[in-house]
Amino acid sequence: MEFNRDDALTLFREYNKSESLYTHALSVEAVMRYAASQRSHDPDFWGIVGLLHDIDYEMYPDEHCIKAAEILKEREWPDDVIHAVVSHGWGICSEVEPEHEMEKVLYACDELTGLITATVLVRPSKSIMDLGVKSVKKKWKAKGFSAGVDRSIIEKGAGMLGMETGELIAMTIEAMKEVAPEIGLAGE
Repeated sequence: MEFNRDDALTLFREYNKSESLYTHALSVEAVMRYAASQRSHDPDFWGIVGLLHDIDYEMYPDEHCIKAAEILKEREWPDDVIHAVVSHGWGICSEVEPEHEMEKVLYACDELTGLITATVLVRPSKSIMDLGVKSVKKKWKAKGFSAGVDRSIIEKGAGMLGMETGELIAMTIEAMKEVAPEIGLAGE
């Protein structure tokens, strides 16, 4: 069975009503598409995985990644999509380790998109277009800032990709710029 972005979006919206989860999904999708293009992989496929990664989070936060696998299997999504979605919770709510490069990108960028979004929202411009790596690193060091973002996961993900944290931040910012209006980070 073939699936496309519209199918993924419809399924995501069926299980998630929260606007913040939706914009997070769009952010991760953008990073996945960007990274796939940079690495000569299929941006549509990687983007779909990014869009679906938190499919179960709103309705089943205590069963995150477990319910995602059930939902996607029930709807006959391919095993590689299911494995990727479940692997982004590795060490948190899943024992499935990211193996494919796509899964490692997802693991690395998931938390980072949240930190970048929070950083943009406290800036006077409220725009990602003028955000630099240095600003994100400054907020990274502030322990109370975006305390729910696990920096160790981002570092671990960057390491799995053979990237410096600054490189990963730069790539994620560039990718999120491409969808800035859709994710509410184009400024006021």
